[in-house]
Amino acid sequence: MLVAKLKGARDRKRRTGVKVEGRKSIAEQKPETVKMARKLARARPKGGKRSLREISAELAAAGHLTASGTAYAPTAVKLMLAR
Repeated sequence: MLVAKLKGARDRKRRTGVKVEGRKSIAEQKPETVKMARKLARARPKGGKRSLREISAELAAAGHLTASGTAYAPTAVKLMLAR
């Protein structure tokens, strides 16, 4: 009965559009980091586009680090820019 009650509660939350299960995304945890990454991706230096590694390095220089205190991986930056 408890399992059915909890399932019902999760289903009700899902219908309202709220995320119910799974780990929070970087955008949910640190929206200011995602905002800065998007800003850096738009601001193109002379001659082309910034690489994901360059964006990651600039985020780290500005103090936007992962929970373990390291710079974001290029894949994480790519996911930040994808949404």
